[in-house]
Amino acid sequence: MDKKKRIKPTENRSLSPKEKRALRDSMKKGDAAANAPKPEPVAAPKHEPIVTNEEDIAEAKAISPFLTSGSEEISVPLSAESIQAFQVYAAMLRKWNEKMNLTNIVDNQGIAIRHFIDSLTLVSHIEEEEKKQGRKELTLIDVGTGAGFPGIPLKVTMPELSVTLLDSLKKRITFLDSVCQELQLQKIQTIHSRAEEAARSKLYREKFDIATARAVASLPTLCEYCLPYVKVGGLFLAMKGHAEEEIQAAQKAIVTLGGTIDHVHTFTLPGTDMQRAIVLIRKIRPTPAKYPRSQGKPDKEPIV
Repeated sequence: MDKKKRIKPTENRSLSPKEKRALRDSMKKGDAAANAPKPEPVAAPKHEPIVTNEEDIAEAKAISPFLTSGSEEISVPLSAESIQAFQVYAAMLRKWNEKMNLTNIVDNQGIAIRHFIDSLTLVSHIEEEEKKQGRKELTLIDVGTGAGFPGIPLKVTMPELSVTLLDSLKKRITFLDSVCQELQLQKIQTIHSRAEEAARSKLYREKFDIATARAVASLPTLCEYCLPYVKVGGLFLAMKGHAEEEIQAAQKAIVTLGGTIDHVHTFTLPGTDMQRAIVLIRKIRPTPAKYPRSQGKPDKEPIV
């Protein structure tokens, strides 16, 4: 019979005094870590909502005389409901402007004339386009809308218009969403994007009857931002101050991007001595696929 192999017991070895102290210290540290209070999760900073109260709206009612006189001068009659909506809009603009830079114009006459009435100078051109298209429910994109001009005033006055507001700053989009919600506007959306990026998307490229922009860039650059959004047969309404030199400089850009100038409407802004021009550019062929160019190119290297 084979002898059973015996397994030798594990050798027992006494710890040295130094090793014992190290073991006790490590056990104490482990207990302390286990019993230590867990750190509280860092709460996200809370931002106080910007609320417009009755007092703010009551103060904004002072824009009404300027609205009434200005709208009469440009032959765009305003209903009582529209005037009330503009009062709320003005109150929100002033209130939010205390927290973020939306506009330098916050006086009653300035808001009424230089923001609202100036935006409404497009109404007659949009109405003319409705007649040409044979329908009222046109689509409009306001590129670089900022605080909502001209897009929101147009929507208030022309409820049948489908409006898209595009801006590159998220805080402005937050403001615009709040205004649209407060005024209960329908068929209006906001897009947080740079103009060059959204214009390359199939969702927006050549999808609009009308594109417009106000005080965004020089006309050659503005054409590259806006014309890619316009359907063939549609219209780009460029809102400018003195436009003669810019129109000459933009000739190559307009042709390259598929447009042609219909005509230029010049006028003096009601209640001021400010000269204004609306350049009406008709889209007569598709914009080449390479336009708009990548971020910054249209501004730094305009098509001239």
